[in-house]
Amino acid sequence: MVILITGGAGFIGSHLSEQLLQQGHQVVCIDNLNEYIYCSALKRENLSTLAQYDNFIFIKGDIRDKEALQQLLVDYQCELVIHLAAYAGVRPSVMEPEKFFEINVNGTLAVLEAMRKAGVRRMIMASSSSVYGNSTARQFKETDAADQPISPYAASKRAAELVAYSYHSLHQFDITCLRLFTVFGPRQRPEMAIRKFIERIQAEQPIDVYGDGQSIRNYTYISDVVNAFLKAMDKPTGFNVYNIAGPTTTSLLETIEVIEKQVGKQSQLTYKPE
Repeated sequence: MVILITGGAGFIGSHLSEQLLQQGHQVVCIDNLNEYIYCSALKRENLSTLAQYDNFIFIKGDIRDKEALQQLLVDYQCELVIHLAAYAGVRPSVMEPEKFFEINVNGTLAVLEAMRKAGVRRMIMASSSSVYGNSTARQFKETDAADQPISPYAASKRAAELVAYSYHSLHQFDITCLRLFTVFGPRQRPEMAIRKFIERIQAEQPIDVYGDGQSIRNYTYISDVVNAFLKAMDKPTGFNVYNIAGPTTTSLLETIEVIEKQVGKQSQLTYKPE
């Protein structure tokens, strides 16, 4: 199968691309290698791994360029789009909400419109557990309310889901949305918590803990996320939403304790008000 992956040079995209390439699929990756969230050198390093495969094609480009994207879909006869390109992060979205809506919502619309014009009707897209808002639940269902986002990032991801549903309804697109819960693993973005905790504990630098450290998250290992995308490829019809999460929730202090054991060093915690 010929698969277009948007944002394929990033953390999740590079792992997924590598697995698809090993399975014999042709992967066409489009990524603009921006440095908004983190240094593009890390993305280029990911690409150097993927470039070893003969069935990998990289195009530097912007998903908002509908005409170029449409031509790409036609030229390579793509059968499926895996849409990962997005700005991520709650705090930066509060500072610059316009950027997040421009990429996450308008960018998704541009991809869908390019697909419509190119005659490609299958998409798997990455969404986020943040769409569930400020819920204190330890377990989430796909049917839980997702209409009270508490950050522009969460709102933009939910809006992207709704735009995608409109293309399913109007143009009979087959779309699967995977709501990902805090993904971690090799190649993780440098601003993500687990990577920062590991680096700070190794360097014997303090870790800021806001509140009592009992806030909980569900962490999902990257290989499980990749497997979820592969499974989604087997369910090509309709509009589907799935939560992709680990089996348990973990508090911040529990997470730090696990890292301490793996690193073999004690952390230095600085408690701060929420």
